[in-house]
Amino acid sequence: QSAVNVPRDFEGCSTLRKYFGQLHYLQSRIPMGAEQEAAVPIAWTEIFSGKTVTHEDIKYEQACILYNLGALHSMLGAMDKRVSEECAAGAFTYLRDHFPHSYSVDMSHQILNLNINLMLGQAQECLLEKSMLDNRKSFLVARISAQVVDYYKEACRALENSETASLLGKIQKDWKKLVQMKIYYFAAVAHLHMGKQAEEQQKFGERVIYFQSALDKLNEAIKLAKGQPEAVQEALRFAMDVIGGKYNSAKKDNDFIYHEAVPALDTLQSVKGAPLVKALPVNPTDPAVTGPDIFAKLVPMAAHEASSLYSEEKAKLLRDVMAKIEAKNEVLDQFMDSMQLDPETVDNLDMYNHIPPILMEKCAALSVRPDTVKNLVQSMQVLSGVFTDVEASLKEIRDLLEEDEVQERKLQELLGKVPQPQGSPPPPSPGLAEVSKECSKYMEVHEKASFTNTELHKAMNLHISNLRLLSGPLEQVRAALPSPTLTEDDKQVLQNLKRILAKVQEMRDQRMSLEQQLREMIQKDDITTSLVTTDRSEMKKLFEEQLKKYDQIKVYLEQNLAAQENILKALTDANVKYAAVRKALAEVEHKWNTTVQTLVASYEAYEDLMKKSQEGKDFYTDLEGKAAKLLEKARAACQAAEANRQQILEKEMKKQPPPRPTAPKPALQKKPLELEAGGLDASDLPPLGSLVLSELPEELRSLPPDVLAGHLARLPPHTLAALTLNPA
Repeated sequence: QSAVNVPRDFEGCSTLRKYFGQLHYLQSRIPMGAEQEAAVPIAWTEIFSGKTVTHEDIKYEQACILYNLGALHSMLGAMDKRVSEECAAGAFTYLRDHFPHSYSVDMSHQILNLNINLMLGQAQECLLEKSMLDNRKSFLVARISAQVVDYYKEACRALENSETASLLGKIQKDWKKLVQMKIYYFAAVAHLHMGKQAEEQQKFGERVIYFQSALDKLNEAIKLAKGQPEAVQEALRFAMDVIGGKYNSAKKDNDFIYHEAVPALDTLQSVKGAPLVKALPVNPTDPAVTGPDIFAKLVPMAAHEASSLYSEEKAKLLRDVMAKIEAKNEVLDQFMDSMQLDPETVDNLDMYNHIPPILMEKCAALSVRPDTVKNLVQSMQVLSGVFTDVEASLKEIRDLLEEDEVQERKLQELLGKVPQPQGSPPPPSPGLAEVSKECSKYMEVHEKASFTNTELHKAMNLHISNLRLLSGPLEQVRAALPSPTLTEDDKQVLQNLKRILAKVQEMRDQRMSLEQQLREMIQKDDITTSLVTTDRSEMKKLFEEQLKKYDQIKVYLEQNLAAQENILKALTDANVKYAAVRKALAEVEHKWNTTVQTLVASYEAYEDLMKKSQEGKDFYTDLEGKAAKLLEKARAACQAAEANRQQILEKEMKKQPPPRPTAPKPALQKKPLELEAGGLDASDLPPLGSLVLSELPEELRSLPPDVLAGHLARLPPHTLAALTLNPA
């Protein structure tokens, strides 16, 4: 009811569009077409004949609504300000192209063509007027005006059709006369502006012929304008003043000044029209116009099937695109892996300008502990002192034991006992044996600890210099870290490589973004509603139209994939130049990392060094105490052993009988004393004064003469034979 009694305003246009859209949704679900099961009679009155026309076809209802929509638009356009290039031709065009022309005579092809071109011509008039007010270029204004002429010529042809003439009756002649008048008038306007362009180009002969043609066409328009309203007559008179003045002035200037030949009009290039107006589009399935589909829940099975087919078309499209993307990505990944170029680290020059955070932490930690190095040095000194003390004590013990061993060996030889095998010391006293055993144990422990102590001192000496550096000013720390030295050419090579790597990343990112956009578009693309309202014979065409929405993103992807070859070629060339710079940077980076790790290791080793140093001090302090006690014990044992040896000697001397008196004998010759193998009798011993004192053992030199004589009597022959006589 609202569509039949539509108000004459834009709200009425909206109502007609909504009703037309809902009819479209309805006819796709309910068989209401001609000769279908649910068809009902639909009646409308022809606008020109006044006859009522009835058809049992829902498309007739749609056609009549479209016709009225175009008519209402034309009425609103006539009332509106002449500044819009949109026009009512859209409804008539959609009606002409999508509906049968046999419903009624006012919907015939010729009538619809007439309406379309009248609407387009009037819309182009509005644009022409606006262009002249905006002082657009003369050639553009001429083309716009020429297009007005073209539209009205098409309208005039439709009016000259016999069917149209019989339908329109008397108004056919009036409309034809008015349209012809407009044709001449706007042709005059077009040639007026072509003359202006010739004037701008200083083609004064052409200017005269264009102005003359404009004047001739305007005179024809004035002839056809008889009976038109006064406003039209006034416009024509104004145009005559302008064109007539232009023509007279141009002719006079050319006759008296320029003297250019005036060409014939048909020798000049014709003015080609510029169609700049647009028909308001009609889309029966646009929800913004028609509102929500009130029959949305009624989806025929055929629509579901068609939707599945469309989904397969989308999937095929996606598979094709992804196959190309994956092939290119595989090539790109293999290429980048072979290059071993990480965009994040290819240019790491900035790292050399700063002390790394981990090193800054260590410097900050040492800044609040200024005595770190001092404590470590003192700990080393204390440890060395204790170590030296222990070593001295153990050496003294060893010396005492060796001295005792020597004395014991001499005593044994003096007493005439069988000497021990070479290298085997005589058995010590029980006290000394215990001391020797403990000394050996301490020496073994000391030797093992000595190696550890040496390694600890090496580690301390290694880390102390690093700790001093970390404790000092940050400038010194920064100066101690290696840094690369690059020439300007090296820097240019780096910049070029970075730029191309950025291009590679940009290409990757764009490719991923386009792929994601494509996936999202395909996922959201549901044309079920359109399929419901589309005839089965039109499905393939609809699929093709709908899939065109992916053309743009496919073009972008193709461009992205095609660019890869050029980018990788440029990257290869840049990488060749980068090889030498890369090697130098890698070496410096290795030194940098090694230096940083060494400094950090020195800091982290500090606590461990202090701990081990303390453990070493504790160990050697304990060992020093034990060694000191053992030293005292050794001294006491050695003294006891020495006293024991003296007692043994004294006892041995007391066992000897006193010497018997003998007559003096003449002095012996200076030759070795020969003794019998069976031994010597005491009476056969030479006087003590006849022996060479220096040949006697040190232990016997200090013995009293009587004790010495008794001792010599007990010596074996081979021992006594070694002695020589005193030359005195």
